[in-house]
Amino acid sequence: MQSNLHRIAIVAVAVTIIAVPASAQPRRGGLEAAPLSDAPWDIQTASGRIRVSVLTDGLENPWSLEFLPDESLLITERNGRLRHFKDGALSGPIPGLPEVQADNFISGLHDIKLHPDFEQNRLLYWVYNKPVGEGAPGSRAGRILTVARGVFDGSALTDVEDIILADGASTVSRLLFLPDGTLLVGTWGEPGEMAQNKMGLSGKILRYDEDGGIPDDNPFVGVDGYRPEIYTIGHRTPESLVIGPDGKVWESEMGPHGGDEVNIIEPGGNYGWPYVSLGRSYAGPYQPMGFELEGTIPPVINFVPSISVTGMTFYDGEAFPDWQGNLFIGGVRYGEIAPSGRLQRIAFNENMEEQRRESLLVDKRWRIRDVRQGPDDLLYVITDERDGALLRIEPLE
Repeated sequence: MQSNLHRIAIVAVAVTIIAVPASAQPRRGGLEAAPLSDAPWDIQTASGRIRVSVLTDGLENPWSLEFLPDESLLITERNGRLRHFKDGALSGPIPGLPEVQADNFISGLHDIKLHPDFEQNRLLYWVYNKPVGEGAPGSRAGRILTVARGVFDGSALTDVEDIILADGASTVSRLLFLPDGTLLVGTWGEPGEMAQNKMGLSGKILRYDEDGGIPDDNPFVGVDGYRPEIYTIGHRTPESLVIGPDGKVWESEMGPHGGDEVNIIEPGGNYGWPYVSLGRSYAGPYQPMGFELEGTIPPVINFVPSISVTGMTFYDGEAFPDWQGNLFIGGVRYGEIAPSGRLQRIAFNENMEEQRRESLLVDKRWRIRDVRQGPDDLLYVITDERDGALLRIEPLE
């Protein structure tokens, strides 16, 4: 415990965090995304040729995908719908999901995860913005970030219950079950300095028991001035949480104007936002304390220009032998030009140090929101568009 407290100590200094109104931000310009293709297309990569197929369109701003034991897929849509892709067909909205507050921008239905014992208990977990009355305790703009769970019988959700109400937390979140059965929840840390507020839940990685309780071994349990559910602090926008080949928790985080990050999560750690960043603020200047700050943990990967990172996965399958151990991470915008999404592949050495990168699907310019390795060892990708799609990536002999 003492080492955790020492690691995150930051000297208090006077800083100014500049909030730039939308009207004062530079125009980001724009291109046109490519239309969806009915036929598969081939791509030459640094490791051979691959084939990309559209398995289904008709998804409205999909956010997350999760494979079921029967190899079918659940897909969340930000508008508050849960869809089931099975036997080549996309279902209508799955009944039983509670009402979701979506704003056609960020707020809505986000990540979904199977309980580690799903085959026995059929429990699904998801995170969403729950509508509440304006000014309700813990709410932001009439919503509260909520983790819920329910039983999925293959066609509907039942026994739905909210298990975590993240009072005061901002929107957007990702989930991850750890090997010990506890649940990590990442929350956005914008605007201002909320990510450093040790009594707030925004800009944090939080850790809970599977029923929403707080584990006794969380790093700040019993520490004055800290919420006990906090696992790490100082995050701007956690976009993905995965277990790496090294057994550690890896997190992707969207920066402002550049400065996207991939971090290795250490219990009790402080990741610096908004005092320190490798990117610029939208107004142009770098963050007030520059690139490094004693007591904070730097990223292991950064993106300048930004790709606006989203979901990610480590590949360990047999279909792409040359890609084993590689990290695949989505992006929705490159260098502040939209649309210019892509799928990024990052290769490492035996010490998990970055060696090289390759961008895929660049010519399509689709907003890549999530990527998963399927049970068949192929890669599956969703595009965050009004007419979004589920894609499959497979090797060509």
